[in-house]
Amino acid sequence: MGTQTTFHAPGNGTDFLGWRMSRTGTTEIVHEDGAARRQVWRVCSNASDEVGLAEAMQLAVRANRVIPTLMDELKKRAINVERLTI
Repeated sequence: MGTQTTFHAPGNGTDFLGWRMSRTGTTEIVHEDGAARRQVWRVCSNASDEVGLAEAMQLAVRANRVIPTLMDELKKRAINVERLTI
């Protein structure tokens, strides 16, 4: 069984987090907040830790402040990201 790649906030939450592979083969994290706002980050460090990435995203999507929690969890796991403009 593979690692879960998409997460939705529980209950009536509208936040969505997911990770994907870009056309260039890099891993990207996508956040949508339910108000048609999307943010994308490129994973700059070793993205082979899919379990760590999935755990960080799962914890973040359940938090009241999704983005700050996501950044904290990624930092704890030494996963570096850079924000992309869309």
